[in-house]
Amino acid sequence: MLVDSHCHLDFPDLIQNEADMLARMADNGVTHALCVAVKLETLAGVIGAAERHPNVFASVGVHPDNADCEEPDEARLLELAAHPKVVAIGETGLDYYWHKDAPEWQRERFRTHIRAARRCAKPLIIHTRDSAADTLRLMQEEGAGEAGGVMHCFTETLEVAKSALDLGFHISFSGIVSFKNAESLRDVVRYVPADRLLVETDAPYLAPVPFRGKTNQPAYVRHVAEAVAAARGETLEAVAEVTTRNFFRLFKDARP
Repeated sequence: MLVDSHCHLDFPDLIQNEADMLARMADNGVTHALCVAVKLETLAGVIGAAERHPNVFASVGVHPDNADCEEPDEARLLELAAHPKVVAIGETGLDYYWHKDAPEWQRERFRTHIRAARRCAKPLIIHTRDSAADTLRLMQEEGAGEAGGVMHCFTETLEVAKSALDLGFHISFSGIVSFKNAESLRDVVRYVPADRLLVETDAPYLAPVPFRGKTNQPAYVRHVAEAVAAARGETLEAVAEVTTRNFFRLFKDARP
C-alpha cells in the first residue's frame, strides 16, 4: 500500500489518460494520491479529479513560479479550502531559480498561504528552490509549524532538512532520489526519521529510474519508494507502511 503524496493529475499529460493512469496505480499498489494545485485558474481540474475518485484528494494554492495569475488573499484560500476533498494548502513557497530578483510579491504570497493554513488547520505543501534561507525564515516568522506540512520534492541540504524537521515538518522525496548523481540527497533520506518520511512523484515531472525522461505518473511512486528503501537499508514494505501512515496522519482530512 503506497500513497503518492504530490502529483498533478489535472495536467494535460495525465488527464487525457486518466482511466489508464488509475489502473496502473492499482496495479502497483498505489491506493491514494494527492492532486496539488498550482494556480486558482486551474483549480477546477484539481477539485474535479478529487470529486471523481474517492482515492484522490486535492489542495488549494498558487505556486511561487506563477506570476500572471489570480493572487489569493486569506479569505479566498479559506473559502476554497472548505471543500470536503481539500486536505492541504499549497503548493506554496519560494522559488528564486526562476525569479532571481527575489520579488517581494512572492514572499507576501507565501505569508498569505501560511496564515491561511494556520486559520483552517490544514497542512502546508512547501516548494523551495534556491531560496532555502528565506523559506525557513518566513516559516519561522509566520508560525508555519502551527499548521505543519511537508517540504515537497526535497533536494536541499541536510542542514535545511534538519531545520524543517525542527519546525515539525515532514520531508518528501521524489524520483530524484533514484538518480545516479543524487548521493547527497540519499544521505538526507537516511537521516530523516521514519515518522516524518513521505514519497511522491510530482507527476508528470521527474520520473524515477528506470523511466527517467518520460512522463511521470502516480504508479511510479513505487520506484521512488524502492530507491528510498535501498538508501535506508529497509524493505519496500517497511517504507510503504510508514509513508502511508505518515500521509494519513499529516493530512487528517484524507482519513477514511
